[in-house]
Amino acid sequence: MIRSFCLAAASAAFMLAVGQPAAAADDELIKSQAGPWLLAPESGAKGCRLTFETTPATGGYAISGADACATALPTYAKAAAWNFSDDGTLTLFDATQKVVARFQEEEGSPWESEDGDPTWLLPALGDVDHVPTVATLAGTWQIQQPDGKLICNITLSSDTDADGTPKMSSGGDCPADVRDLKLSLWVMEGFGLVMMGIDGSSLSFDMRPDGGFQKSEEEEGEPMVLIRK
Repeated sequence: MIRSFCLAAASAAFMLAVGQPAAAADDELIKSQAGPWLLAPESGAKGCRLTFETTPATGGYAISGADACATALPTYAKAAAWNFSDDGTLTLFDATQKVVARFQEEEGSPWESEDGDPTWLLPALGDVDHVPTVATLAGTWQIQQPDGKLICNITLSSDTDADGTPKMSSGGDCPADVRDLKLSLWVMEGFGLVMMGIDGSSLSFDMRPDGGFQKSEEEEGEPMVLIRK
C-alpha cells in the first residue's frame, strides 16, 4: 500500500539518526521527503499542494507553492518551512518560525494533523486534489487482471459493522484464492484501500491517478487492478 514513500521506515531512520554526530542519515531522510505533497481534509473536501524543498530555511527546509492553499486551506498558505522534531513529528512553520501545523504518523497510515479538523499530508498523486472516502468509493467494483480480463466482482458498502468499519462482499465468481480470504470489511488509509477478512487476512490496493486501484506491491501473488463497474 502507498505509505507516504515508506514514511514509517523514514521516521524510524530519523529516530535512529537523532543524537548521532554524522549528518548523512539526516540528509538522506530530508532528500527522501522532498517533492510535491497533497494537504487534504480527511472529509474528502478539496485540498491543495505544496512542495518540500531541501534548501535550508528558517525553522528547517523551504516549502514552495503553499500560496496555492489560500482558497482551500488558507491556514497552510503561510507555510514556509518544514522539519522533523526529535519525537518524529513533522512540523510546518511560517516565515517567522511560528508553527502552522504539526503532523503525526502511525505505521501504515498517512501523516495526520494534530489539531483542528483532521487533515492528511500525502505524497501528491497525479492531479488528485482530495482523498477518497467511504461515500465516494461505495458501490460495485471489478477485480481485473492488468490486461482487463475480469477476475470477479466485489461490492464496497457504506454500511458499517458494530465498530464502525464499512462492510464489503465478494461475488460468487471470485476465484478460490480470493474467496479463501473471506473478505468482509474494508478501510481507507490515505490513497490506500485495505479489504479485510474475518480471520485476519487482508488484500491491499493503492490508488492510481485515474481513480482506479492496483494491488499493492507489498502483496504476494499475481498483479490485480480494481476498477469501478
